[in-house]
Amino acid sequence: MTRIDDTPSAWDERTQLTRFLDYARDTARFKCQGVSAENARRAPLPGSPLMTMSGVINHLRWVEYYWFRVVFLGEEDQGPWTDEDPDREMRVAVDFPLPQLLDEYAEQSARHRELVAGRGLDDRAARPVRDGRHVDLRWILLHLTEETARHNGHLDILREILDGTTGD
Repeated sequence: MTRIDDTPSAWDERTQLTRFLDYARDTARFKCQGVSAENARRAPLPGSPLMTMSGVINHLRWVEYYWFRVVFLGEEDQGPWTDEDPDREMRVAVDFPLPQLLDEYAEQSARHRELVAGRGLDDRAARPVRDGRHVDLRWILLHLTEETARHNGHLDILREILDGTTGD
């Protein structure tokens, strides 16, 4: 897992942004190590029937796709969600083995890492966000770090309820 607690005295902004996102991604994958196939598909929280470990990982994968490919690059949205089922990426995740979802997430993260490396942090998204602004790549990196870190908390809770595993 990429560690960020042993940092040099000075990192440039791009390094800080990308290293923190990579750390959050690695943490999500780490929290899934050793979880059983059955537990990966279980939704133990009564008020959250879609909140499974598989669902969270698939959600993170598709959230990155949406922000980098659809919003930033302006590509056509090919995501699994629909107007009738806006959380479909979490629902369908239980149909796939967790290792496959983790591999797809890692492969996509690598492609997005290359995309970010070739762009300026001030580059603007092709599509506007809800309020009509065209955010810059910096904002997208910060948003994805926040989103991934928040869902890492969900993975912590799920894992502890499912099999008692706790972690850093």
